[in-house]
Amino acid sequence: MFGLRYFKADSTTYAIKTVNGTIKRQGKGISFFYNSATTSISTVAVGTQEAPFIFNLQTADFQALSVQGQVSFRIADPLRAAELLNFNLQQDGLSYVSEDPLKIGDRVVRTVQSIVQNRVQSETLRAALSLNQALVSLLQAALRESPTLAAQGIEVLDVSVAAIKPSTETARALEAEAREMLLKEADDAIYARRKFAVEQERTIKEAELQTELSVQEKQQEIHESRIANQRTLLRGEMETAREKRQGEIDAEAQRRELVSLSAENTQKQADAEAYAIKARMAAFTTLPVENLKAMALANMEPEQMMAQAFESLAQNADKIGELTITPDLFGKLMKPRRS
Repeated sequence: MFGLRYFKADSTTYAIKTVNGTIKRQGKGISFFYNSATTSISTVAVGTQEAPFIFNLQTADFQALSVQGQVSFRIADPLRAAELLNFNLQQDGLSYVSEDPLKIGDRVVRTVQSIVQNRVQSETLRAALSLNQALVSLLQAALRESPTLAAQGIEVLDVSVAAIKPSTETARALEAEAREMLLKEADDAIYARRKFAVEQERTIKEAELQTELSVQEKQQEIHESRIANQRTLLRGEMETAREKRQGEIDAEAQRRELVSLSAENTQKQADAEAYAIKARMAAFTTLPVENLKAMALANMEPEQMMAQAFESLAQNADKIGELTITPDLFGKLMKPRRS
C-alpha cells in the first residue's frame, strides 16, 4: 500500500502521533505504523541535554570579563514543548521540519545569560571575579523558578560556572598588581620575621638580665643575711665578753671585799693575840723564874723535856764530872724518831 510506513522511537524520545490534527497516540519508546499522507509525527527528546556557554559581559565599572560554564536540562513536559515549538518530523521520519528542536539549548542559554548579565553588571570587576559560587546558587534558584522555561516544559537539572575571566589587558594588570601585592606580602613577612626575631632576642636579653638581676639580688640578700648573722654573732660575743668582764669585775669586787674583811679579821685577830700575849707577858713578869720553868715543862712533850735536860747539862758541863748514857736510854730517845 502506498504511503504506509513504520515508526519506532527510542527510550529517550517522546513520540506524538497526530492524524488530521488529532493526537492518536503518544509516549516514550512507542512504535506504530502510519500513513504518511494523513499522519504527522512529533518527537521530543526527553533525555538530559547539556549546553555550554560563554558570555562576554561588562561590569559596573565598565570592565570586560567573560563567564564560562555549562547548564544541564531536560524537557519535562513534552506535550507543552510540542505545543509551543515545532517538533514535527519530515516524511522520511528522520529529520525535523524546523530548527526549533536544535535551538532548545540556545533558549536555555539565553535565559542563563540574562540572569548572569544582570548580576555581573551590578558588581565591580574585583567583586565580579569572585562571584563563581554566588552565580551558581543564583542560577540554580532562578532557573528552577523561570516562567519562560516552565512554559516551554523545560526543567534545569544543574548549572556550573567554570571560569570568570577578565580581558587579557586587565588580567595582566591584575596579575601585576597581585604580583606586587605578593611581593609586598613577602616583604612584610620578611620584616615580620625579622621583627619577631628582634623581639625574641630582646625578650631573651631581658630574661637574661632579669635572671642576672635576680641572681644579684639573691646574692645581695645572702650577703646581707651573712652580715646580719655576723653582726648578731658579734653582738652576742660582745655581750658575752661584757658579761664576762662584768662577772670578773663583780668577782674582783667580791675578792676585794673578802680581802678587806680577811685583813680586818686578821687585824682584829692579831690585835687579840697581841693583847693576849701582852697580858700573858705582863703576868709572866710578875711570876718567879722557877714557876715559869715549871709551867713550861708542864706543857712540853717528853722529847722536848729530854732536849731541855740535855741543854741544861750542856750549860753546866763544867760542873759535871762524868755522864753515862746507856744504850737503853739512847734507844728510847731515838725510838720516837724512827716511828
